[in-house]
Amino acid sequence: MAQYQGSCHCGRVAYEVEADLGQTIACNCSYCQRRGSILTFSPASAFTLTKGEDALTEYRFHTQKIQHLFCETCGIESFARGAMPDGTPMVAVNVRCLAGVEPGELSPTQYDGRSR
Repeated sequence: MAQYQGSCHCGRVAYEVEADLGQTIACNCSYCQRRGSILTFSPASAFTLTKGEDALTEYRFHTQKIQHLFCETCGIESFARGAMPDGTPMVAVNVRCLAGVEPGELSPTQYDGRSR
């Protein structure tokens, strides 16, 4: 686990997160595939939104369990809130939005969200 800073494109939404980038996924569900995100998951306790709560717009689909949050100004979803299977609150972070991270150097596990 390492500490990272992330944001949307315009910087109106920003956060800090402790994450393990050795554990990333690329999901093929109808939403993630279109967004092209690479995700890592962290406990909500390891995530701090440093600015922009008032700039977030929510989108939910399918089971309505994941709170997809995107910046109302630039439209980027840099993270989402939800719960792990055991109910523990978590944050799904789009690692493409983390400062200093080169996504091409990661080896995300392919996740078949389309079949779920």
